[in-house]
Amino acid sequence: MNKVRIGILGAAGYTGGELIRLLLNHPNAEIAWAHSESNAGNRVCSVHEGLVGDTDLCFSDVHPYEQVDVIFLCFGHGKSEKFLAENPVPPGVRIIDLAQDFRIGPRHITREGQGPADGFVYGLPEMNREQIMGCTRLANPGCFATCIQLGLLPLAQAGLLQSDVSVNAITGSTGAGQKPGATTHFSWRNNNMSTYKLFTHQHLHEITQTLNELKPADAPHVVDTLSEPAGAEGITIDFIPYRGDFARGIFCTQVIKLARECSDEEMAELYRDFYASAAFTHYTPSDIDLKQVVNTNKALVCTRMFGRKVVVTTAIDNLLKGAVGQAVQNMNLMFGQDEKAGLGLKASAF
Repeated sequence: MNKVRIGILGAAGYTGGELIRLLLNHPNAEIAWAHSESNAGNRVCSVHEGLVGDTDLCFSDVHPYEQVDVIFLCFGHGKSEKFLAENPVPPGVRIIDLAQDFRIGPRHITREGQGPADGFVYGLPEMNREQIMGCTRLANPGCFATCIQLGLLPLAQAGLLQSDVSVNAITGSTGAGQKPGATTHFSWRNNNMSTYKLFTHQHLHEITQTLNELKPADAPHVVDTLSEPAGAEGITIDFIPYRGDFARGIFCTQVIKLARECSDEEMAELYRDFYASAAFTHYTPSDIDLKQVVNTNKALVCTRMFGRKVVVTTAIDNLLKGAVGQAVQNMNLMFGQDEKAGLGLKASAF
């Protein structure tokens, strides 16, 4: 099998570094260039020091498309669309965007395949696997969005989302990116915890979009409270994000009130069946913890019934299943490779 030739734009940040780490160990991938204007000419391992001894690659200030089969856009949100407008990509080069620029809106291709010719498929393999396998442009999901959706997809497809969903999720400091900020300094973050963007986190856009595409026609509309008018008819995703005092991972609990009582066995069967063919998302009847998934592309899902209420717990690594691990998984599908290639990672359990 020919190796996939890869170009990385925005290669100096957290996601760029993690992507390089994965691709260096991918059996069928070859990094042609890693672009960073501010670091051009410097060795990659001088910025991503965990790669010392792994590569002699240097950052480039050019991005020759003719050398690659696919580009990964690891820019901050809002930069991908501008970059592509100013630097058109030839039709033969595929695009995987890790920002939120194309996850929603007019360039989004729906689950039914509706959208513009230059649109982007939403890269959640547990829902859009067949579409991903045939696409040339892909919008990689957000980290919180991935974790929350994986807890809700089986319920949405079964038409069981009939009332508002209460979501609490905590993320590590790497979720804020590499640029220092007031809430990312060690002295502030250590032994501390805080909420932010209560009910207004931007990932609500893609979460509600996905759930509305997946649910039966007679199930309630899931309201995008960030863009639909106040009082819009339907159910809401009431999401409270937390900053955690750890580096990586997302741990999420969701409480959903069902129309009827359901046994633990019924709920477990629903989730097992939905994820039976998923490469990295696994249902478990046992309580989960964050260390089971950190440093892997896994997502773990657990459910507990309390009368008519179900508590769904999910956990992922925000930089891997929540970003570049899922992006590599999507690349594998796009190029007809083993979905798990380059992603056989060990959890940081101890």
